[in-house]
Amino acid sequence: MKADHTLDCVGLYCPMPIVKTAERIKQLKPGEVLEIVADDKGIKQDMPAWCQTTGNQFLGVEEEGGEIKVYVKKKGRG
Repeated sequence: MKADHTLDCVGLYCPMPIVKTAERIKQLKPGEVLEIVADDKGIKQDMPAWCQTTGNQFLGVEEEGGEIKVYVKKKGRG
């Protein structure tokens, strides 16, 4: 999946990947996609829930080895 920005959260555990994502997504323009790279399996449940709460769009998960990549699209205006 193509992302506009990447956030490295490898080595961080709940709730830090969500905290870092919340900080980083504020810097994005509406419609931009953020790739979050993590190794905490909890992100697979936490990120969709966070997106539902914040109105951002959860685009999916890719796993390769011990690395988990989740994709979030920043909500548009309105």
